[in-house]
Amino acid sequence: MSAPRFPWEEAMALGLGTLRLAPDIFWRLTLPELAAAARVLQPAGDAAMERSALDRLIERYPD
Repeated sequence: MSAPRFPWEEAMALGLGTLRLAPDIFWRLTLPELAAAARVLQPAGDAAMERSALDRLIERYPD
């Protein structure tokens, strides 16, 4: 069984297309650096709302 191949097509699409990095910059990145740059695209606050925050919203906007 062979090891899975790294998804270079997706990495290049992310780095060169979505993040619009210059090719020389993209190819000098380490994989952890590319992953850190990709995190910018994730919406902030992925965590679920706590019940107390929901209760405050319900109290503030009762309709």
